Amino acid sequence: MALIVHKYGGTSMGSTERIKNVARRVAKWHDAGHQIVVVPSAMSGETNRLLGLAKEISTDPDPRELDMLASTGEQVSVALLAMALQAIGKQAVSYTGWQVPILTDSAHTKSRIQSIDDVKVKKDLDAGKVVIITGFQGVDDNGNITTLGRGGSDTSAVAVAAALKAAECLIYTDVDGVYTTDPRVVSEARRLKTVTFEEMLEMASLGSKVLQIRSVEFAGNYRMPTRVLSSLTDPMMPLEEEAQSGTLISFEEDTHMEQATITGIAFSRDEAKITVRGVPDKPGIAYQILGPVADANVEVDMIVQNISVDGKTDFTFTVPRADYEKSLKLVDNGIKSALGATLVVGDNKVSKVSVVGVGMRSHVGIASQMFRTLSEEGINIQMISTSEIKISVLMDEKYTELAVRALHKAFGLENG
Repeated sequence: MALIVHKYGGTSMGSTERIKNVARRVAKWHDAGHQIVVVPSAMSGETNRLLGLAKEISTDPDPRELDMLASTGEQVSVALLAMALQAIGKQAVSYTGWQVPILTDSAHTKSRIQSIDDVKVKKDLDAGKVVIITGFQGVDDNGNITTLGRGGSDTSAVAVAAALKAAECLIYTDVDGVYTTDPRVVSEARRLKTVTFEEMLEMASLGSKVLQIRSVEFAGNYRMPTRVLSSLTDPMMPLEEEAQSGTLISFEEDTHMEQATITGIAFSRDEAKITVRGVPDKPGIAYQILGPVADANVEVDMIVQNISVDGKTDFTFTVPRADYEKSLKLVDNGIKSALGATLVVGDNKVSKVSVVGVGMRSHVGIASQMFRTLSEEGINIQMISTSEIKISVLMDEKYTELAVRALHKAFGLENG
């Protein structure tokens, strides 16, 4: 049969009873003849609890020690899951990232995977064992434990699947797949049977919380078929039914792009806007504003520079809301005077709404339909950005849900 990687999120591992359910599900797949590697997250809430303890000790904890602390959550999960599998008669062995080893760079709290040694894991699989590997973590060249950043277990799972040349990576979570938009906002939202890597990457980067962005990048780069499905179903449901459930993230050639213009509507309330007014319109001005912002480790998203009037222009960009105050101070205190700008203003009550779909490559009129729909709802567009398969607009936050519902209906996404 096939080598399959299972990944279980914190909710799936949230109690000993749920861990026992995971063990039963894993055993079912193993009984069917598959080789199984499991990559679980820490139990729900555990990473936050550990980081909270660190903050009680120090307002600015050392990143290396944070990784030492945070990595213990996944170690608990893999050990408990191995015990649960052994209790139902399965041979199982658990490993931390450094035992495999999963080699990363040395950027503590946000490291990146460089290589995975598959020798030990393959030997255990060939011996008939279920192998359980901690997600979210690895080890650098100096032997220091590292972590991949929040949501890093998804990335770990896809990376392990790619290294082992698995047939598929199954991401078990508390939702039953990827939807056309958030069902909590639009009750008619529809679960997608398939979505392309490109579309999933755009949706993840634009606010969809189903998968971590880097895991989608990994899956796309290594062409690893990845399925999102629910761990809250009956663990003993028929394997054939479970294997076809959820949403398969696959390749564009496997989808019918002519049949679906727009795949989904993504939105993010985690937005803030900063405008620098009266900036001299000359070469290099964008770098002089955004360079220091990037150096402060702030990610800039949408950018607009107005038409020059009398040699002056306004320059507007968006940043994550969590970085708003830091970015506003940086621009107002240093960059403004250095450039001779007249004013710096900001707004942290904005949101971004996006339409996504590979079908946009072969259909015209998507932008006009989107803008007309928003206009009919009385929603003002503050900024626009586009790529080959998405259009994003910035708006007042209070219109977010109205915009999502209107666009979902306008593009007929409830119909399938």
